[in-house]
Amino acid sequence: MNMKVDNNFKTKMLNWANQFNIFCFLDNNNFEFETPQFDCLLAVGIERAYHFTGINDFENLQEFYQKKPSWLFGHFGYNAANNAYSKNNEANEFGKGFFFEPIHLLKISNSILSLIKSDVDLVTIINQINLSKVETTITKKVIPVPLISKAQYLNDIEQVKQHIKKGDCYEINYCQKFISTNSVINPVEIYEKLAAFSPTPFGAFYKLNNNYCICASPERFLKKQGDTLISQPIKGTTRRSADKKIDEANKQHLFTSEKERSENVMIVDLVRNDLSIISKKNSVEVTELFGIYSFPQVHQMISTIQSKLSNDVHFLRAIKACYPMGSMTGAPKKKVMQLIEKYEATERGLFSGSIGYITPDADFDFNVVIRSIFYNKLKKEVSLFAGSGITFYAEALSEYDECLAKAEVLIKVLN
Repeated sequence: MNMKVDNNFKTKMLNWANQFNIFCFLDNNNFEFETPQFDCLLAVGIERAYHFTGINDFENLQEFYQKKPSWLFGHFGYNAANNAYSKNNEANEFGKGFFFEPIHLLKISNSILSLIKSDVDLVTIINQINLSKVETTITKKVIPVPLISKAQYLNDIEQVKQHIKKGDCYEINYCQKFISTNSVINPVEIYEKLAAFSPTPFGAFYKLNNNYCICASPERFLKKQGDTLISQPIKGTTRRSADKKIDEANKQHLFTSEKERSENVMIVDLVRNDLSIISKKNSVEVTELFGIYSFPQVHQMISTIQSKLSNDVHFLRAIKACYPMGSMTGAPKKKVMQLIEKYEATERGLFSGSIGYITPDADFDFNVVIRSIFYNKLKKEVSLFAGSGITFYAEALSEYDECLAKAEVLIKVLN
């Protein structure tokens, strides 16, 4: 049974989902990024779950899945596959990773609501949604501030550039955290504001007990459909302008920028290398290089790499081989992750991790957790991260300004 719904129904769905301890809402915000399989998915409640422990997690998750191939939703934290890097011991509320088989799974496609999985029928679910309480928490003014000083940031960038000059690495993605304590927000309201202000094809609204991730990601980490793997790293960003001529000039400058192209192709090569380990021989190909995609706030340079998964490689091994995504580390990956651990003031947690789903047919799709607001309801803490790719030609002050500009977008939504 299916039912047609209007745009307001999403809000009702989210208010209903928020009454549960755990839910995952994935929304493509009607982007025609590709032929969509759905407009949005909502997974609610837990039938069974796997918590990452830091020991053989991908192998254990594989065993968990194989016992009962089913829909799974959840996340990989930034350090999910790299247990050696653990110097920064700040509490990570989301943990290294978590996946759950939902009790209820709803899909909206072309304004048609359908029930993929549930222990009750669609009419009962719709009645529950319509009768659910509206989240009435009032968001108070929240202004996250940088965790480190400007001077510390500038010093760190210069230190990182010394590693580049010495040949330790070619590029490193350096991020800083912004935080607001004693803060209260209405998560449903903030998610809807962010989705309206900055709609993206890989948006996510994810609740894990007292922790929320409110995500407006434009970037796909990795998708599997059949035996085809697809990765779409983003490297290269420029602002939009209300003036059409300026906007088009910005777009062209992004496309022709040697700096942005060099960063992009470095990550493309890294992804090609990652995929080659788990793909059929000669199947890795770049299907689009330096594609320019326009979003409400920015133009982005996105490249697409595809391959065919080897017959003897389990899909979770494929994810592990490519994790974490090169666009959020740099190159070469192992070395820059060590430098990230050395220079960044706090662990990233779920930021630059991944949220997504796995199907009963062993397909999956995962985003890159960027442009996200994190909220710990119990601690009354709101945080976000912003970063940029540092290369030999990077200017520390310009990179600092870029971080502030990225953070500003999220702070506006909070206010």
